Amino acid sequence: MIDTDALQAALLNDPEPAAFAETLVSRIRARLDEPNHGDLQRWLDALAALPAAPLQALRYDGGAVTVGHADSLSAAAQERLLGALRGLMPWRKGPYQVFGTDIDTEWRSDWKWDRVQPHISDLSGRRVLDIGCGNGYHLWRMHEAGARQVIGVDPSLLFACQFAAINRYAGRRDVHFVPLGMEALPQDTGWFDTVFSMGVLYHRRSPMDYLRELAGQLRRGGELVLETLVIEGDEQHVLVPQGRYARMRNVWFIPSSRALVLWLQRNGFCDVRIVDECTTTTDEQRTTDWMQYESLAQCLDPDDPTRTVEGHPAPKRAVLVGTRR
Repeated sequence: MIDTDALQAALLNDPEPAAFAETLVSRIRARLDEPNHGDLQRWLDALAALPAAPLQALRYDGGAVTVGHADSLSAAAQERLLGALRGLMPWRKGPYQVFGTDIDTEWRSDWKWDRVQPHISDLSGRRVLDIGCGNGYHLWRMHEAGARQVIGVDPSLLFACQFAAINRYAGRRDVHFVPLGMEALPQDTGWFDTVFSMGVLYHRRSPMDYLRELAGQLRRGGELVLETLVIEGDEQHVLVPQGRYARMRNVWFIPSSRALVLWLQRNGFCDVRIVDECTTTTDEQRTTDWMQYESLAQCLDPDDPTRTVEGHPAPKRAVLVGTRR
C-alpha cells in the first residue's frame, strides 16, 4: 500500500534530510504494523482486485486527475476496475477519472485548487509538504505544477488506499503519501520550500502550536499556504463552538481572516496576505453516488442556509499565504 522504500530513496537523493527520511519511514512502518483497522483488509482486497495495466501518463481534464483511457481495458477489466474503485468508497476529494470511470467525489477539489494556485509561488523545482492531504488529489495538482518532490500527510488508511489506487497506474516515485498525523512527523526540519495546510487548522485543539509546527517544516523564506474556515470580524473575533459545528465534533477554533493574519505573524510568518475568501456552496460539497453519506446540505439550517443546523454562520473559507521569517 505504501512504498516506503521509494519514499526513503527519494529523500536520500538529497543529502539534507537523511535523519528525516529514516525517522519518517520507521514511523510509517510502525503505523502499518499496528493492529488492523476494521475495514483495512477490505480496502486492501479492493486494491488487489484492480486490473493490471501498463503505467499511464497523468492528465488533467476538466479538473479531474485522469489516468488511462477507456479503450485501454477490456469490458471485463472495466467491470473489475469499477468494482475495485467502489470498494474504496467513500471518495471525498477529487474528481478523478480512471480508464474512463468517472469518480464524482463529494468535494470539487479542483475549484479550491483554482482559487489557490494563482496566488502562490511557482512550484517548479520545489519540495512540497501537504498536511491533511486527504486522498492526494492536490498532491497530483502540485506535481502537475512542477514540484520536484511532493509529500502528503494524512492519518486515514482509506485515503492511503485511494492514493495507492491512482498511483498503481500512474507509477510516480516523486509523489508520496504518508499515513501519519502531523504530530508524528519529525519536527523543525526546516526542509520544505512550500507547505500547504488546507482544511486542518479548525480541527486542532491548539492552533498556535500547530502554526509553529508548520513554520518549523519550512526553510527560511519558504511559503505557507493556509486554507481554513473563517468567520466575519476584526482581529479579535474567534468562534469557539459549544458542541458541534456543521455536525462536526472536532471543530475547536474558527478565527476571522484578520485574526488569522495576526496569528500567523505571531508564529514566525511575514508578508501575510488574505488572497481569497468564499462561502462554501452545495455545488462544491455534496452527496454523490461515490460519497453517499450526509454532506453540506444536511449541515445547513433548511430554513436559513446562511446558518448551520446549530445556528452558527455557514461555512466560509479563506486562503492565506505567508513567508517564514
